[in-house]
Amino acid sequence: MSAATAVRCPALMVTAPASGQGKTTVTAALAHWHRSQGRRVRVFKTGPDFLDPTILECASGAAVQQLDLWMGGEAHCAELLHSAAAQADVILVEGVMGLHDGTPSSADLALRFDLPLLMVIDASAMAQTFGAVAHGLATYRPGLRLAGVLANRVGSPSHAQMLQESLPDNMTWYGALPRGGHFGLPARHLGLLPAAEVGDLAERIAAAAQALSVGGPLPMPPEVAFEAPLRSTDRPNLADLPAALPTPLSGTTIAVARDAAFSFIYPANLETLRALGAQLCFFSPLANEPVPAAAHALYLPGGYPELHLQALADNTAMRESIRAHHAAGRPLVAECGGMLALLETLSDKAGHRAPMLGLLPGHGVMAERLVNLGMHSLMLPEGQVRGHTFHHARIETCKTAALQTLAQRQHGQPEAVFRQGRLFASFLHMYFPSNPLAIAALFKR
Repeated sequence: MSAATAVRCPALMVTAPASGQGKTTVTAALAHWHRSQGRRVRVFKTGPDFLDPTILECASGAAVQQLDLWMGGEAHCAELLHSAAAQADVILVEGVMGLHDGTPSSADLALRFDLPLLMVIDASAMAQTFGAVAHGLATYRPGLRLAGVLANRVGSPSHAQMLQESLPDNMTWYGALPRGGHFGLPARHLGLLPAAEVGDLAERIAAAAQALSVGGPLPMPPEVAFEAPLRSTDRPNLADLPAALPTPLSGTTIAVARDAAFSFIYPANLETLRALGAQLCFFSPLANEPVPAAAHALYLPGGYPELHLQALADNTAMRESIRAHHAAGRPLVAECGGMLALLETLSDKAGHRAPMLGLLPGHGVMAERLVNLGMHSLMLPEGQVRGHTFHHARIETCKTAALQTLAQRQHGQPEAVFRQGRLFASFLHMYFPSNPLAIAALFKR
C-alpha cells in the first residue's frame, strides 16, 4: 500500500461556538461568491445531515458529501477530500454544532486534515466578549489553524467595528452579516427546510454573498495539501469499490423513493449501491407512482411522511405496489420516515391520524420533542454498519425487535430493528460506505 502524491487546494472549514449561529448561511454565501468568480467549488458537511446539504448543493452546484471520522472512517474522508481537491478550485466544509462538540468533533476533523477555520459567531447580544469567545474557540485545543472570524446578526456598522476591535491582534476579521437581512434560512423540527421548499432560496443565498462582499473581494482560503489514503482491501474507500469489491448487486434494480416525504438520502449511499453493481430507478410515492415494475428491491429512506399523511393514505396505486413488492418476498429496506410509512397508522403533532401501508403492526406518533439522537452501529451477519438516528417519532408495536443498534454515546438509547421476511426497518439511517458488503446483503435478490 502506498499514498498518492498530495493535491493542494484552497480550503476552509466554517465553524461556530454552537448550532444556530449561521454556519450554513455563511457556507452557502461563500460557495455562491466563489462560483460567481468562475471557480469550481466543492462543499462538504461535517457529520450526519440531510437538510443543510440541500442548501449547500444549491449554492455550489454540486452534490454535497458527508465527512465523518466515525461514521465513514478516516480513509473514506481522506479519499473524498483528495478527490475533490483534484477537481475543485475551492473546498468548503461546514462544521457540525459547535467546533468542539461531539466525538469526533469538527475540531477533530480540522486537526486531522489541517483545515483552516472560519469561525462564525452570532454577535447579536454581545460586544467585546466577541473577542473572548473567538479566542477561546481557537485556543481550547492546540494545533488548530485559524483563517478568520466572521460576525453574524450585527446591528450596525459601529457594532461591527466594536466587534472587530475586540479580536486579538493575531486574528483576521472576515467581515459581518447584518441582522435582519433577506438571507435567513427557515427551519422546522428536524432542522432547516430542504432547498426544494424554499422558493426564493437562490435569492437569499445571493443576498448573503452580496452582504459578505460589501467591503471588497473576499480572500481566498489558505491552501491545504490533501493526501490520498492508504488502500485497504478489508474496508475499501468509496472510490475504490468498483475495483476492490465484487459486484453482488449486479443485475439488481433497486427502486428508491425520492420526493418531499422521502428525501433523506446520502449521495454516498446511492454511489455505493451503484458501485456494488445495482441499477437505480426513482419514484415518488407522493405522486402516486407505483414501485417500478423492473425493481427487484426497494429503498424507502427517511423524510417527512407526517407532513403528507392524507396524500400517502389516498395514493392507492403506490400503496398496492409496495404491498405487492413485499408479498413477493423482495427486499425492502426502510429507514426512519420510511419505517413510519410501513406501520398501520401514523399521527402528526396535531393528532391527525391516517392509515399507512400496514406491513408492520403498530402505530407511529409524532412527539413534541426530540425522541432520540446520536451515532449508532448495528451488527449484521456480514459485519458492522454505522449510521445515526435523529427523530421526533415514537412507535407503538407488539412486534419484537430482531436486533438492536448500539449507541456510540455512553448511556445512549438503542434503536429497534425489525425484520419480516426480506423487510428490514429501523429508525437508524445507515451510512452505506461504512460496510458495502453488509448493505449488499440487505438488497440482494
